[in-house]
Amino acid sequence: MSFADNTYFQEKFAGLSLADETLKSLTYDECAFDGCSIIGAKYVNCRFVNCKFTNCALSAVSLLNCRFMEVVFTDSKVIGIDWTKAQELDDITFKHCQLNYSNFKLLKIPGIKMTDCEVKDVDFTEADLTKGDLKNSDFEKSRFVKTNLTGADFKGAKNYFIDPRSNTLKKTRFSYPEVLALLNGLDIIIE
Repeated sequence: MSFADNTYFQEKFAGLSLADETLKSLTYDECAFDGCSIIGAKYVNCRFVNCKFTNCALSAVSLLNCRFMEVVFTDSKVIGIDWTKAQELDDITFKHCQLNYSNFKLLKIPGIKMTDCEVKDVDFTEADLTKGDLKNSDFEKSRFVKTNLTGADFKGAKNYFIDPRSNTLKKTRFSYPEVLALLNGLDIIIE
């Protein structure tokens, strides 16, 4: 698909299909993406402001120097994304999404929302997830190392391995019985 304009305001993109295309210096403001398939595309210096992605598939998409502000992904597959290449992530929300094989390493994304998501094999090493809403998500094989989880909410979350000795857990919320997983990194015997 060819984008004739550089700026899109309150546009609706339904069924958009992009594969291995490069898109540069585009701004999407208050746009809605519904049922779109974006595979292997490269976004360079693009901005997404107050946009909504619903029932979309984004896979192995490159986000070089892109900005995401007040963006909501719902019922979407957002897989294999290296979010560390983006320039800014502010007030980003994922609801009922698959975020597998993604990278959030070293990112400061306080208040991020990942609720009811599949977040498998994702790297959160040294990320700041302060006050993140991570409820009811599956974190199987995801990495939390030196991650700031102050005030984060893991209620209903499962399959996480978080070593309390190497992560910041102040006023972090967990639910029972999953909270017992915090003991896995300790050399203790529970009988």
